[in-house]
Amino acid sequence: MSIDPMSAAKISRIGIAGLGLMGQACADRLGQAGFDLVGFDVDPARCRAFRGPGREAAASLAALVACDAVVLAVFDTAQVEAVIEGDGGLLVAGRVAGDAAQPLPLVLCISTCDPDRIAALATRCAAAGLPFVEMPISGTSRTLAAGDAMGLVAGHEADVAQAQPVLDALCGHRHFLGSAGNAGRAKLAVNLVLGLNRAAMAEGLVLAEQLGLAAEPFLKVLQDSAASSRVMSVKGQMMARRHFDPPQSKVAQSLKDFHLIIDQAAARGQALPFAQTYAAMMSDCLAHGDAERDNALIVEAIARQRVSR
Repeated sequence: MSIDPMSAAKISRIGIAGLGLMGQACADRLGQAGFDLVGFDVDPARCRAFRGPGREAAASLAALVACDAVVLAVFDTAQVEAVIEGDGGLLVAGRVAGDAAQPLPLVLCISTCDPDRIAALATRCAAAGLPFVEMPISGTSRTLAAGDAMGLVAGHEADVAQAQPVLDALCGHRHFLGSAGNAGRAKLAVNLVLGLNRAAMAEGLVLAEQLGLAAEPFLKVLQDSAASSRVMSVKGQMMARRHFDPPQSKVAQSLKDFHLIIDQAAARGQALPFAQTYAAMMSDCLAHGDAERDNALIVEAIARQRVSR
């Protein structure tokens, strides 16, 4: 990890809003880098589980305003807006504190969001004096915790420079996309390709099984074939063995992202027929009560499909 000592001195205490899979993975990375952490989640059980050496749980979201930086790892765009601008959010808490000697914390948003709303939010943050950087993560919670995920970064260059110690701790491999909103746009396009790769692998495994081939040996064939993709090493065994817990990335999150993808394309007059099919498969998983399980469950949704005769 490469950190400018002058920048690192400015950030020592980091808040994390949202202590789900990605929030916990961020905590692992940031804790290993030596930052003191303060976590908050609306689920009290997650707050209790977060406590440990170098970690404390905040009693409220507003308490995070005293940190040097705050990482947002919440579910969707509305929650990002609420954390920053809502009652008890960072901007309101900062105004209540009213301490000119205590600047507002840098905000780093890793959630996958509506890029147009994030661009507008970033403009409002700049007007309020709140540094804002977006860095949605390409990778699962497990790859992020292992340091193998890629970060897609966007925002004002001065804010990105200020965030460098946090960015370095989370993702050594990053791409800078320019102004806020562009990172989210890139993430949605990446997630489209990733989800369809995952669906193609699932459909191929289901076909192989229907043809009488065992899933795990066939997965090895796939990995050695011209069809090989990185997703096979991440989700292949989960699909082949039908083991979907603990999740690395959840059905509900994947469906939320694909709704964003489809909506963004529709706003520009673009049809995405394969994305529509993927979303239908995720909706099937949701209907079967699997919202919190890993999105590798698409293999089960495909296996449930039957040809009418």
